[in-house]
Amino acid sequence: MKQRLAIAALGLLLSACQAVGPDYKLPDEAAVKRGDLQGQLAGEGNNVVSAPVPADWWRLYKDPRLDELVRQAMASNTDLRVAAANLQRSRYQVQQAESAGGWSAGVKAEAQRLQESGEAFLLTEKVPVANIGSVGISTSYQFDLWGTLQRGIESAQASADAAQAAADIARITLVADVVRSYTQVCAANEELAIANESLDLQRQSTELTQRLRDAGRGDETQVTRSQTQYKSLRADMPRYEAARQAGLFRLSMLLAKPVDQLPAGTGSCAELPHIAQLLPVGDGAALLKRRPDVRQAERQLAAATARIGVATGALYPDISIGATVGTVGILDNLGTGPTNRWGFGPLISWTVPTNGARARIHEAEAATQGALAHFDGVVLNAIRETQTGLAQYTAQLQRRDALDEAGESAKEAADQTHRFFQAGRASFLADLQATRTYTDVRAQLAAANTQVAMSQIDLFLALGGGWESGRTHAAPASKP
Repeated sequence: MKQRLAIAALGLLLSACQAVGPDYKLPDEAAVKRGDLQGQLAGEGNNVVSAPVPADWWRLYKDPRLDELVRQAMASNTDLRVAAANLQRSRYQVQQAESAGGWSAGVKAEAQRLQESGEAFLLTEKVPVANIGSVGISTSYQFDLWGTLQRGIESAQASADAAQAAADIARITLVADVVRSYTQVCAANEELAIANESLDLQRQSTELTQRLRDAGRGDETQVTRSQTQYKSLRADMPRYEAARQAGLFRLSMLLAKPVDQLPAGTGSCAELPHIAQLLPVGDGAALLKRRPDVRQAERQLAAATARIGVATGALYPDISIGATVGTVGILDNLGTGPTNRWGFGPLISWTVPTNGARARIHEAEAATQGALAHFDGVVLNAIRETQTGLAQYTAQLQRRDALDEAGESAKEAADQTHRFFQAGRASFLADLQATRTYTDVRAQLAAANTQVAMSQIDLFLALGGGWESGRTHAAPASKP
C-alpha cells in the first residue's frame, strides 16, 4: 500500500509540473508586428513591380556564363563550407540536448589483487590478500519535472534554426558577390574600349594641333594643352585593367580556383549583364519573412527566451529513479549468492541556489531583452536597406536615361559636324572635337550603366532573394 501511494504521489507530481521560464512568443511591441512596415515598398512605378522575388534572381540576366559562375561558387566556396559546418554542429547540439535526461545505463567491471584494510571492517587482525572482482549494471531515468531539459532542447533547436539562417545569409551574399565581380570585369572591359577610342581621338587632335602650329595657324599653348589632355587620358588607362584584374581575382577566390580555370570568356566579357524587365520586389510583409537575417534574429530571440527557463531550472532539484544489479567479491565466488547485490530507488539531488543562480536568471532575462532589441534593429534595417536600394536604383536609372538622351544628342551633333566636314563647311579639328564629345558622353553612359547594374545587385541583396536556391534540409523555423 505504501508503495502504491508513493507511485500515485509521484504521478500527481509529474502531471502538475510545467516548464519553467516563459513560453516563447513574439512580443506585441516587436517591430515586425508593426502594420506600417508590412505594406507596399516605396518606389514602385516604371522601374520595379510588386511581384514575388524569384529564388534564382540572377537568371533574370539570361547569361549562361554568369549562371555557371554562380553554380561553381555554390559548389566550392569556402564561406559556404564554413556555414555548412556550423549548421551541422548546431544540429548535433540539438541531438545532444534531446539526449539529456531520460534513460541512461552503464556497465562496470573490474578485477584487482587487493589488500583490504582490516580496520575498515572493524577488525583488529590483518585481512588476507585476495583477488577481488566486481561486475555491475546500472540504469536510471531522470525526470524533467520542471521542464529544464525541454527548455534546453528549445534553445538548441532555435540556435540551429539561426545557424540555418546564417547559412542562407552566406549564400545570398556569395551570389551577390559573384554577380558584382562578374559585372566589374565586364564593365572594366567595356569602359576600357571606350577609353581607348577617346585616347585615339585625342592623339589625332594633338597631331592636328601640332600641324596647325607648324603651319603658322596655331600657337604652342594649344599644343601643350592638347598634349596635357592626351597624357591625362593615357594615365587613366591602367585603372581599367586594374579593375578587371580585381574582379577576376575576386571571382577566383569566390569559386576557389585559379583565374585561368574560370569559365571560358569570363575575362573577355565586354557587355554588362542586363535585366530586360521590371524588377520584382514583393512587399514589406514578404520581405520580413524572406530575409534570412530577420529570421536569424528572430530565432536568436527564441533561443534567448528558452535560456531563461534553463537558468530557472537550476533553482529546483533533479529527481531520478534508478536500479543497479551486480556481484562483488573474490573472483572465484563471483555470481554466487553471498556476492550478489541489487538496488532500486529514487534519487533527489539539489544544489542550494546560491553562488549567483538567481543572478544568472536575471542575466538571461537581460540577454533576451537585448535579443529583442537586436531583432527590432534588424527588421528596421531591412526596411531601410530596401527603401534605400530602391531610391538609389531609381536615381541611377534616371541619371542613365538622361545620359542616354545626351548621348543621342552628342551622336547627332557628331554626325552633323562630320557631314559639314565632308562638305567643306567645318574643319577637321571641329569634326574630331565633336566625335570626342560623343565618346566622352559614351564613357559617362557606360559608367552609369555600371552603377545601374551594381544598384540592381544591391537591391536584390537587400530583398533577400536567392537563399532558397540549393538550401539544405533543416527543421522548419518558426515564422516571425
